[in-house]
Amino acid sequence: MFELSPHGTDVYVGTGPQYPWGGLYGGQIVAQALRAATLSVDADLEPHSIRAYFIRRGDHAEPVRYEVDRIRNGRSFATRRVVARQAIGAILNAESSFQRPEASPTIQTVTMPIVPLPDGLDQTSWTSTFDKSVVPPGQVAGDPRDGTGRTTAWMRVHEDLGDPDDPQAQLLHRCWLAYLSDDLPTESVIHANPDAIAAGAEEALFCASLDHTIWFHRPVRADRWHLYDFTCQHYVGGRGLSFGHVFRDDGTHVATVAQEVLVRDARDHAP
Repeated sequence: MFELSPHGTDVYVGTGPQYPWGGLYGGQIVAQALRAATLSVDADLEPHSIRAYFIRRGDHAEPVRYEVDRIRNGRSFATRRVVARQAIGAILNAESSFQRPEASPTIQTVTMPIVPLPDGLDQTSWTSTFDKSVVPPGQVAGDPRDGTGRTTAWMRVHEDLGDPDDPQAQLLHRCWLAYLSDDLPTESVIHANPDAIAAGAEEALFCASLDHTIWFHRPVRADRWHLYDFTCQHYVGGRGLSFGHVFRDDGTHVATVAQEVLVRDARDHAP
């Protein structure tokens, strides 16, 4: 899914399938950019964060060229910039940070919400590559919003991704988390938008992801159920900020995600 072919020093080429809405899926490009960045660092360095800006819509019919810039190599950390390009120009700019494993106290202050288990929920995935069980609005225990501006779902990849303790397999698990984490933020912003809440108005909206940030806190097992919980924190100037947490099914907090989403009337101009 995230395979890349080398095309010179620190340059890689990847492709992506056609998605139901046309074009390339943002999570696909972010995951491949993370993969490209990782190919340029030492094997003992782990990605702990990535921030990506979506510049233009990608074309699924054309390969994507990933150009890696080795910004910094330190004793503990390394920084990489990746620009994804197609014929139209740059479609994504991403910066990733890597760290060598370091012993420290482990503290978790975020608690996984109490929700129904995935097996009892409807499957709503738009692709055969992963399962998605959405928690219905109002079924997140103690949620004062009663579902407004919040989207919560269990997700897992169908394919066995390998032993998460193996560094190469763990990279694949993190790439898949990057892929999956782009699926829900837009929905949380739409559910907070008063124009979208109006009956039938959601179909009249134009939505576009502007950026996407992930912080990896602990090892990931993307081929097992994880709970992705996103809430819209702010909406102004047509931009909604969605903030999310990713939990293992035992409540362990493995990642934090943030995304800003543009929401407009579909009759307005695209960005």
